[in-house]
Amino acid sequence: MTDPTITPAGLRAWAQRQVGPIRAVRDVSHPRPGSRVWQLEIGDRPDVYLKVASGPVAYRRESFAYRHAVPALGAGAAPQLVESTAQHLGLLLTAIPGRPLATLDVPVAHRREAYRQAGALLARLHPAGELRGEHRREAEQALQRAALGAEKHLATAGERVSQAERSLVRRLAGELLRLGPVPLGFLHGDAWDRNLLWSHRAAWVDFERSRFGAIVQDFVPLYCGAWANDPGARAACLRGYGRELSAAEDHALLCLAALDAVSCLAWAPDHGDLQVADRGRRTLDRLMAGVGA
Repeated sequence: MTDPTITPAGLRAWAQRQVGPIRAVRDVSHPRPGSRVWQLEIGDRPDVYLKVASGPVAYRRESFAYRHAVPALGAGAAPQLVESTAQHLGLLLTAIPGRPLATLDVPVAHRREAYRQAGALLARLHPAGELRGEHRREAEQALQRAALGAEKHLATAGERVSQAERSLVRRLAGELLRLGPVPLGFLHGDAWDRNLLWSHRAAWVDFERSRFGAIVQDFVPLYCGAWANDPGARAACLRGYGRELSAAEDHALLCLAALDAVSCLAWAPDHGDLQVADRGRRTLDRLMAGVGA
C-alpha cells in the first residue's frame, strides 16, 4: 500500500482517535474531481474507509442516512458508520465485500440477480428515516423542486442541448408539475450500478445524495442506465422491490428521466465525469426517438 496524504489537516489524527493506529493508507477516490476516500489499514482489525463529503449538505445527508435509515438494510447490505466529524466533513465507514456492478463482466443471470437484490434493499430503505414533519414536507415538494429546476439546468447545459430537446424537457417538466400524488419515502439518491456492489450479494454504497422524496425518483438512474440496456433488469429489480410502479409513477419516471438527462449534461462534462455525461446524452437521444414516451 501507498501512504498518501489525508486532507484536510487533522483528519488523520481524528481517525486514529476513533480506530487506533493507522498502519497504511490507500487512496481509493473515484476518478472525478472532489472525491476523497481512503482505505485505512489498522492492524488486527478489519480495514475501514475514511470519506470526506463533497460539502456540508452532502455530509448532513450521508451522516443522517447512516444513522437513521441505512440500518434498515441489514448487516452486509451497506457500510456501517463508525463515527463522523462535522468539523472535517469526514465519515469513517466499515468495509463490505464486492465491487461496483458497473465494473464487472458477469453473466446476465448474475447481473439480474444483483438487480433483484438491489430492488429488495430499496424496498427496505424507502420506509426508513421517519417520514414526518419537515421530512414529509421535503418529500411532498420533491417533484415540484425537480420540475422547477429544469430551466437552471438547461441554461447551464447550453449548446449541449438542442432546441427540440429543450422543448421536450420543458413539456415533461410541466407534466410533472401537474402529476397527482405518488408514494413518498427515504431515497438512496444515486441508485445506479456505480454505487451497487456485487459479490454474490448486493450492497448499496455512497449515500451523500440521500434525502426524502418521491420513491420513483430513486429509480431514475436505473431507468436511464441499466433498465434502458436490459429490460430484464427492470423486471428483476421490481420483482425484488415487491411491486410494479403505478401509472402515475411510470409517467413521473419518464418526466424525471428528461430532467436527469439535462442535469447530467449541465454538470458532468465540466467535472470530468464522462459516465454521467454519457448517461444524460443517451437518455435524451432515447426520449427524442420516442422510446418510453
